[in-house]
Amino acid sequence: MKQAIERLHQLTVWGRWAVVMGLWLSVGSWSIWQMRKVWEVAWEYFTWAAIRVGIMFHPLATIGLGLCIGMTLSVLIWQSRNILWGLPESEQSWLQQRVLKIQQQGPSHPLWAKVYGDNHSKTNQSN
Repeated sequence: MKQAIERLHQLTVWGRWAVVMGLWLSVGSWSIWQMRKVWEVAWEYFTWAAIRVGIMFHPLATIGLGLCIGMTLSVLIWQSRNILWGLPESEQSWLQQRVLKIQQQGPSHPLWAKVYGDNHSKTNQSN
């Protein structure tokens, strides 16, 4: 059971980073492209006024970049907390409940092969 929880946690980590990468590749790249003139001016004459004008005249691109930066920082802080202090009790119980649901549904669950793989039949025989 502990190994299944660890695998599900790893899948959660990979899933969060996949969402962040998807955001940067879609929303982030579009936002950066929309603000390309602002970046040119800021690169040549860096002033806070240039940044402020860029933000004011490109509100959707600013929101998109804010979303991408916010999600990236959120996942970095979440993963750093887990590495430094371990998983909180609430998250461990959530993972355990999810593993039990996957186990109850059996091989028809989409995450069955990722969480249990080939080892599930061996661990059942040893119990």
